[in-house]
Amino acid sequence: MSEVQANLLYTKEHEWVQKLSETVVRVGITDFAQDQLGDIVFVELPKIGTAVTADESIGSVESVKTVSDIFSPVSGKVTAVNSALEGSPELVNSAPFGEGWMVEVEVSGADALEGLLTAAEYEAYIG
Repeated sequence: MSEVQANLLYTKEHEWVQKLSETVVRVGITDFAQDQLGDIVFVELPKIGTAVTADESIGSVESVKTVSDIFSPVSGKVTAVNSALEGSPELVNSAPFGEGWMVEVEVSGADALEGLLTAAEYEAYIG
């Protein structure tokens, strides 16, 4: 069974969202997603300052099985990128909710998190 953390929000594309402040969120892929992908060998992320739009691709994850897009769960501007993934993409496999995080985004608009799934809703979705 895949780990789902109660304090996060989720998307149907298997990204998680952690609210760091009123305007900044941290984003990564879920334990379920990394398990489905298998051993991750490369992560492509946007540059700091990149404008992102909810539900649009912001990068990709390459595994031994396939290449998958990473979709932004929110609209806003990238304020941080996990540069550790450049040399250690396997962190996404070993710690998808910790050291394997991908980007931080300054959200545009107070309703940016509306429509995201709660942990219980995500668990039911991947059930």
